[in-house]
Amino acid sequence: MADIRHKQIAGFIAPFRVAPGSKVVLARDFDPAFKAGIEKKKQGEELLRQGVELLAEFQARLAAQDTYGVLMVLQALDAAGKDGTIRHVMSGVNPQGVEVHGFKVPSSEELDHDYLWRYAQRLPARGDIGIFNRSYYEEVLVVRVHPELLDGQHLPKASRKGDIWKRRYREINDWERYLTDQGFRLVKLFLNLSKEEQRTRFLARVDVAEKNWKFSAADAHERTYWEYYQKAFSEMLGATSTEWAPWYVIPADRKWFARIGAAAVLVDSLMRIDPRYPEVGEEQRMELARTRLELEAQAPAGAAPDPAAVKLAAEKKKAKKKAKKEAKAAGKSRSGKAGKAKSGKAGK
Repeated sequence: MADIRHKQIAGFIAPFRVAPGSKVVLARDFDPAFKAGIEKKKQGEELLRQGVELLAEFQARLAAQDTYGVLMVLQALDAAGKDGTIRHVMSGVNPQGVEVHGFKVPSSEELDHDYLWRYAQRLPARGDIGIFNRSYYEEVLVVRVHPELLDGQHLPKASRKGDIWKRRYREINDWERYLTDQGFRLVKLFLNLSKEEQRTRFLARVDVAEKNWKFSAADAHERTYWEYYQKAFSEMLGATSTEWAPWYVIPADRKWFARIGAAAVLVDSLMRIDPRYPEVGEEQRMELARTRLELEAQAPAGAAPDPAAVKLAAEKKKAKKKAKKEAKAAGKSRSGKAGKAKSGKAGK
């Protein structure tokens, strides 16, 4: 059953993946309004609910195994829905195993270090999921669109010669390879928003009183650099999508679909890790058996000796019944398609 679910998820996210080494043109290659045949928002909300359930299951296993860590890198233009995506996708997970970090204008202390330093300070621990709301990719996006920001980084003259952006792409790729080799998986998501949808969302922040606090004149001013950002994003995606840390471009004109896409990519990454609960040795099993007998003996009159065992048995029975029902439905669907195919050939 898990293999079937993983194949379905992998197939769903395949159109979002940026092929390593490819030349990306956002306007040509990725449609911000794409919704993968999901016609209704209600249907999308149900898919997100299922994704959050899977995420919670695999997060628990990730924490228990304590071998791998996951870093979700979230990049987007303003108003693309980064905060909402984090809030909805992570709504069902254990907050103790998740840390979210947003990166604003670097401080003077941060500018006195290399450009990756402040991000390295916030990497997740093994067993945890870390989320970067904006990330070190700002160093080849905002800084590229506004190269005057390099002046504040106190770089030696030699470091500013040549193609600094290609050099930073290489440095980022090498750093991500190092993290991957150490057991930290990267989930890199770019929320792809259209210019018109961004304009609409900015106007909502102006027109709706409850959203006024979100509005920033600086964000609106950055729209004048739209084409520069599109070029910077396109080149960055092509240069830094690798086999070990691929980029996924998530259609973001519909917030509900962006959340499904983000959840699906994160779940796919966890399923590929396939974390397992630690195995219990023979000595521990014997100790658990003794403890069970002691606790069962303490049951008050009329109470079940082991209520937890009764509950587990009921849950297993329910899960087995559900799996059987889903397999039966899948079989009917396949036979229906086969029947249509045969009748089509017969008609010919």
